[in-house]
Amino acid sequence: MARRNKLEIIHDILQLIKQKSGRIKPTHILYKSNLSYSMMGEYMEELTGKGLVKEVQLSSGKGRTYEITRKGNEYLAKYKLISEFTDSFGLSE
Repeated sequence: MARRNKLEIIHDILQLIKQKSGRIKPTHILYKSNLSYSMMGEYMEELTGKGLVKEVQLSSGKGRTYEITRKGNEYLAKYKLISEFTDSFGLSE
């Protein structure tokens, strides 16, 4: 199985959030992204810092969720466009 690069991991996380109606708990990201807890934390910190996702505290005060932002959805659209472009020239791995 080929290793994913950083852009692919970011795509996978954002796509996962989008598939779950735009909101997901961290544990679900952890299980489905195939990342270690520390790596997931680093990616989520970067994604929130860059405005691709936002962290939302639950009203109960116990836990949090992550929501994809407009910027995150734009990333997914552009990633798809680039992926289709490289595939059309036989440049994908």
